Amino acid sequence: MQQDILINWSPQETRVAIVETGAVQELHVERTLERGLVGNVYLGKVARVLPGMQSAFIDIGLERAAFLHVADLMSSVAARHADNDKGEPAPVVPIEKQVFEGQSLLVQVIKDPIGTKGARLSSQISIAGRLLVFLPQDQHIGVSQKIPFDQREALRQRLQALAEAAAADGKTGGFILRTNGEDASDAELSEDIAYLRKTWARIKEASTRLPPKSLLHQDLSLLQRVLRDLVSEMTQTIRIDSSEQFAKLKTFGQEFMPSAVDKLQLYKGERPIFDLFNIDEEVGKALGRRVELKSGGYLIVDQTEALTTVDVNTGGFVGARNFDETIFKTNLEAAGAIARQLRLRNLGGIVIADFIDMTREDHREAVLAEFRKQLARDRVKTMVSGYSALGLVEMTRKRTRESLAHMLCEPCPVCDGKGSVKTARTVTYDILREILREARQFNPREFRVIASPDVIDVLLDEESQHLAGLSDFIGKPISLQAEGSMSQEQYDIVLL
Repeated sequence: MQQDILINWSPQETRVAIVETGAVQELHVERTLERGLVGNVYLGKVARVLPGMQSAFIDIGLERAAFLHVADLMSSVAARHADNDKGEPAPVVPIEKQVFEGQSLLVQVIKDPIGTKGARLSSQISIAGRLLVFLPQDQHIGVSQKIPFDQREALRQRLQALAEAAAADGKTGGFILRTNGEDASDAELSEDIAYLRKTWARIKEASTRLPPKSLLHQDLSLLQRVLRDLVSEMTQTIRIDSSEQFAKLKTFGQEFMPSAVDKLQLYKGERPIFDLFNIDEEVGKALGRRVELKSGGYLIVDQTEALTTVDVNTGGFVGARNFDETIFKTNLEAAGAIARQLRLRNLGGIVIADFIDMTREDHREAVLAEFRKQLARDRVKTMVSGYSALGLVEMTRKRTRESLAHMLCEPCPVCDGKGSVKTARTVTYDILREILREARQFNPREFRVIASPDVIDVLLDEESQHLAGLSDFIGKPISLQAEGSMSQEQYDIVLL
């Protein structure tokens, strides 16, 4: 099955769509203003040591000094591992005997700044790959505890052998096999080991060249994770609509993911890249409860805190010869649609699918087999337990990130959280894209945006620079008008 990856880049937001057989299957979104610091590695400078709190404040170049506790020092971590192996309590070496003011220290952010509190740091560096986590200062080889116990030892020995075979200096470094690496081949694991070691070599080299308070390593952006995590053998093309980001991505790929570089293409079309497959329209549908099926049936998707339910209905489908066939055809189509919606909406945890009741056992088994076949295309781990006593299909899908609705929407203040609407920033980006789309088709004297006060505030404040840049790019003035009667998702773009 062929797969295409489309990347829509703007200074404020990166959107990545995975398209298979002409339909969008996954959408990944990263916003510049919302990107955290967790995973970043800095060359910090000890600003102050507090023996009474057994902690230190480290200057890493942020507005507030970051916090390092003695338990997060690498020497303390190593001591705990050594003593725990012997079954003895770990001795605590006071922090004032381990660090001093003015000292340069390699640290990693493990918790973002919150309110008036600075970031939380650790001096035990860990670098996440697609399948592995690398612990360059350690020699421990481990396996995720989410992998079944009876498989861990064999996987650990296999990983140990691969790490030793790839070690150039005799030091393997520590590795932890992530849950999604459970079924990976030796070649895939070796590629991840090479990538992680190369990343660590760059961090060490930068630490000797750059001054204290410098950022040495930033966790990969969504653009870079496309090459690391999303490209597979099925991927035919990776198309991006920014020449600047295309060049950066190509440079990154040539160093770390050379096998993916040949698939990179710069999109130069007149239409916005996401319009090629109506992706914005599909995303809009994915934020709703009702999903129409081609046969005339439909799904009702309800996402709750505990689980997600999907109800299948025949709707207006009356094309089969008898009622049993109508139900069977609807359920078969729904099996593929449900699998796609789980990927597109990134729904994780427990999922209950309520297919229409079928009287024939062969129909029930055929629908379940089709459902499992469609779920097998999902890169996220899924498990289907079959029909329950009530005829429901119970399954689980691993949570990997926020769902699409949680990422793009917020609880609606009008309905007290019972429904959801797009955020003001999401609507703002919709408006900016719509202006660009209209500017390519029409030549008005001026564009006037009429929207809710909250959306206008975002355009005037946080996005004023991007709005001005868009106005310069299209060569037309853009005026704003707040309309209190409009809901947050409503807006009009008037051509004057």
